[in-house]
Amino acid sequence: AMALATVLLGLPSYDIPPGVNQPTKLRLVLAVLLSTAALGRILEKTGLCSQINFGRYVRQGRKLGLDPKLFIQDLQFNKVPVRVYQPKATSNGRRRGIIFFHGGGWVFGSLDTYEKVCRYISRESESVVVSVQYRLAPEHKYPAAYEDCLNATIHFMKNIEYYGVDPARIIVCGDSAGGNLAAAVSQTLAGRSDLPKLRAQILIYPGLQALDFNLPSYHQNRGVPLLFRERAAFFALQYLNGDALHMQEVLEGSHIPPDMRLKYRKWVSPDNIPEEFKVRGVKPLRPTDFIAEVYETVKRFCEPSLCPLLAEDAIVHQLPESFILTCEYDVLRDDGLLYKKRLEDNGVRVTWYHLEDGFHGIISLYDYCGFSFPAGKRGLDSVVNFLKSL
Repeated sequence: AMALATVLLGLPSYDIPPGVNQPTKLRLVLAVLLSTAALGRILEKTGLCSQINFGRYVRQGRKLGLDPKLFIQDLQFNKVPVRVYQPKATSNGRRRGIIFFHGGGWVFGSLDTYEKVCRYISRESESVVVSVQYRLAPEHKYPAAYEDCLNATIHFMKNIEYYGVDPARIIVCGDSAGGNLAAAVSQTLAGRSDLPKLRAQILIYPGLQALDFNLPSYHQNRGVPLLFRERAAFFALQYLNGDALHMQEVLEGSHIPPDMRLKYRKWVSPDNIPEEFKVRGVKPLRPTDFIAEVYETVKRFCEPSLCPLLAEDAIVHQLPESFILTCEYDVLRDDGLLYKKRLEDNGVRVTWYHLEDGFHGIISLYDYCGFSFPAGKRGLDSVVNFLKSL
């Protein structure tokens, strides 16, 4: 069934790495993922429902009951829907305030999808958590998601007294596409003197660039769930343009002019990735002909608010203390490693946590329909421990 689904979806053959904990469970997760995608494709072809809307329906999560330890309310921050989690226990002083941006490739994900993750972070770190429901692609293209996250964060910063939050301990946090948004928001706020300074940024396997889909992690993990190499480019293009046209050219690297690729090589290059992450293989980028027409449709990939890895040093050196979580079996692993180096080169303190048996999306599976993995719980606890240190 899984092989049939991969054929139907035009995906590469899937790969369950031997180093993943509980490989049988991951195969089950993959089967659900592929079956959902295949059924969505069928529904779309019959005109009953778009594949993306069906995927959202399946992923939406179920409503949870009251939490005995948290006060939870749905609000709007500057017209952006948010869910606020506040510990009920009394506090000796003001609490940390965490603005959380969910993952899902800018296309999927909701407040309900990440309900258990946000409750866990709020309870275990005894912090106020604000989960942001930003607008999704392809209906709302870049910079809609970024603007929603920025506006919600600024609103929270200006009204923290209502939530008992310490203005010196405000943190932005996100996973995957949410990590991209957290990095972009952090960069935008770095130079603002009219707002509290961010205490930290937490980036959980973030996607930070769309120049090079041929970094070592992209080839080593191209068929590893939950994020295939082709899907990473698909999501980036959906967010940018609302469609996935020119995906093959983007994957091959013909969407970036040679002079621009040379300019950014100091930051986006396998040369900046530690050797221990190349032992599973490195596939050098084959020179491809630059296609100017494609570049015209994707040139905003070079904007740091879309690809934060491309921000200038003058911005990067102003960034707050950072936590970066990477997974070995993740196409986005090297994005995190490259940003870690950029931050450290600019004097920013970085706490790095690497899940050697982790794969992309593992945090979002925490306590999710029996699909939890020990590595996901370890990763989530590493985030909580970092928060407790602030």
